[in-house]
Amino acid sequence: MIERLTEQLQRIASEFQPAALASSLSAEDMVLTDAIAAARLPIEIFVLDTGRLHADTLALVPAIEQRYSLKVAVFRPSTEAVERFVAKHGLDGIYRSIELRKACCAIRKVAPLAEALQGKRAWITGQRREHSAGRAQIPEQESDTVHAMQKFNPLAAWREEDVWGYIRSRGVPYNALYDQGYRSIGCAPCTRPVVSGEDLRAGRWWW
Repeated sequence: MIERLTEQLQRIASEFQPAALASSLSAEDMVLTDAIAAARLPIEIFVLDTGRLHADTLALVPAIEQRYSLKVAVFRPSTEAVERFVAKHGLDGIYRSIELRKACCAIRKVAPLAEALQGKRAWITGQRREHSAGRAQIPEQESDTVHAMQKFNPLAAWREEDVWGYIRSRGVPYNALYDQGYRSIGCAPCTRPVVSGEDLRAGRWWW
């Protein structure tokens, strides 16, 4: 499984330059970061700092840079767009409707992602089929029509225990929030721990 992951990443680095890992600093993305660094592949790693991430999440950026001696590119939303949204809807207006939550995501995540992907031929994600019903059929490679490039999901078939087995066997840094019951971590206002029996992503947009 690990050998195949390395082969996949090597092919991406060889055939789809320039390519980038869009890291949310999740456990899955830490696996991909470790694999990219171990093989010394020319794949950029970038993070979207939405301005509302947990401190434990952001702490992984310097941890990655120190451990792997590589630079993580950090993209942030437009200050003006954020200020306009907050002035009109309040800092936590996201709780009032799905539309406002999506509008916030568009400013803090979607626009910076488009900026981060400019000039790239491919991007890599840590999405897995096990995450949710909506991801149950995701392929390992697909055409992203929105960004007009190839999108790769090398961990699509991995199980949660595969991810954590890799992390523990290699001592890969991970978000301390996982040890507090979180299983899917996004922006702080939009994320909570899950309880026994809940879906993996039940803590996202929980309200």
